Amino acid sequence: MTERLSHGEPTFFINDKKTFVTTVNDHHGDGIFGMWIAAGPGEQEARIDEDPQVYFRPPYVGHRGWLGVRLDTDPLLDDATLTELIHEAWCLIAPKKLVAEFERTAPPN
Repeated sequence: MTERLSHGEPTFFINDKKTFVTTVNDHHGDGIFGMWIAAGPGEQEARIDEDPQVYFRPPYVGHRGWLGVRLDTDPLLDDATLTELIHEAWCLIAPKKLVAEFERTAPPN
């Protein structure tokens, strides 16, 4: 995983190529501090239906199912949920061989 600026925002890449998370801070004046996160089929709709104050359809990548997550809500999104969303995004975008290696070597919860 690498992190570098992309379109002026910290963005996280797999093998320095494929984006799986990007942060946003008032993107084009939308007032949102949050993240755009790769999400699996149906995840975007389900999360937005669950809590439209936290989750949203982000511009540019929303049509591909990516999930917008606000990090400026009250109450704040809990760390466990955010960690889960980022981990799922990584698993979705990473090569299957890399995911399998991570799962084989990751310490148990």
